[in-house]
Amino acid sequence: MRKQRKKKPIYIPVQLKFWLSHGFAIGWMLFSIYLSFPWVQSLAEIFTFPIALFIIGGIAYVPGYLNAFLVITLILDRQPAFKQKWPDIPVSILIACRNEADTIANTLQYIKNQDYRSLIQVILIDNGSTDNTAEIALEAAQNLDMHIHVIHESKPGKFHALNRGIQEVTSDFLITLDADTLLHSKAVRYLVARIISAPTDVCAVAGSVLVRNSRYNLMTKIQEWDYFLGIASIKRLQGLYQGTLVAQGAFSIYKTEAVKDIDGWPDAIGEDIVLTWKFLRKGWKVFFEPLAVAFTDVPTSVGDFTKQRSRWARGMVEALKLSKPWEQPQIYTKYLTGINFIMPYMDVVYTFFWLPGLILSLFGYFWIVGPMTLFVLPLTFISYGILYRYQKSVFKELNLRVRKNMSGFILFTLCYQMLMAPVSVWGYVQETFKLKRKWK
Repeated sequence: MRKQRKKKPIYIPVQLKFWLSHGFAIGWMLFSIYLSFPWVQSLAEIFTFPIALFIIGGIAYVPGYLNAFLVITLILDRQPAFKQKWPDIPVSILIACRNEADTIANTLQYIKNQDYRSLIQVILIDNGSTDNTAEIALEAAQNLDMHIHVIHESKPGKFHALNRGIQEVTSDFLITLDADTLLHSKAVRYLVARIISAPTDVCAVAGSVLVRNSRYNLMTKIQEWDYFLGIASIKRLQGLYQGTLVAQGAFSIYKTEAVKDIDGWPDAIGEDIVLTWKFLRKGWKVFFEPLAVAFTDVPTSVGDFTKQRSRWARGMVEALKLSKPWEQPQIYTKYLTGINFIMPYMDVVYTFFWLPGLILSLFGYFWIVGPMTLFVLPLTFISYGILYRYQKSVFKELNLRVRKNMSGFILFTLCYQMLMAPVSVWGYVQETFKLKRKWK
């Protein structure tokens, strides 16, 4: 009997995927608008028609469009195979740290456990620690029989530390790693494999950062799903369209010369966001590698969460000021960076209209929150379902197990935006009034 030839998967060009996703998303939004006519009319009687449209647009139309675009993109996404799964080239890891005495030894242990076949140069930049971070790092390295280079940077600011560290880099590629972030044993290998398998105009690849301390409390359980589904899905979408918007400092790889070419990390609270957008503005591309997994500790209290996410929101505004979407050379990155102009609008509407509307609905006043607002949920669940299946396959490849965390998932799906929107608005306020920056 003749062996049946394996059918090759149908190749869909990125540009076609982009427009197919747009077509579906616009169709979904038009359908939503059609169904919402009675809602708009009833709300207009209270607030006037323009205000009603402003509110419903931020609650339903725009989020529905973005969710639909995400769903089709995730369905069409196919991660290309590695050209070389076991790269054998030197790589440097920069760890900028401040008062990380409790975590740094563990971080070094996980670097030591990497299955990478070539030299890993570890450069630790102590950015004005008042504890014994550097001493503990050197002691841990000696116990692990690994060499690390410790340097000191007294100027406060993560960007100062990283720019000091890159002066010591001798390899073509460098990885930035947060001092409290632990690497999966294959993380460095997969991250290097992706960047050397990518086209030559790819200058950075973001790793996949997941939550390590998810069992700590309900706050961390909710964030586990944000990292596992929310952030990962956005990065997959952006990676497909060759414009991952944040090669996050917590765990990403860069071409050393590319970073030097744009004068290193900028003086910004979101230095990794601004750096990435500068890459994109030069016509370079930034990818995402879901198999390069690292685990980080997330905030355990609402206060710490507010500090972190408001800083992220503030970093996005900084990036918009320094790198305008219309200055981006590619249509994909024009679109992806342009979406960030919409985020403050949605966060403001959610904070000042949806949340009060939710309270009113509890007393039987369904002016803003009612049955029509539930129309966004089906696409949300579909997108999470698609990504969950994909992430499960990633975990299988890495011999990891997806933890059952139903309470966190339910709260993430139904309530997470209630916390995120006001926190983001606070970040926009901080940047508008130029409030004091803080790294930690």
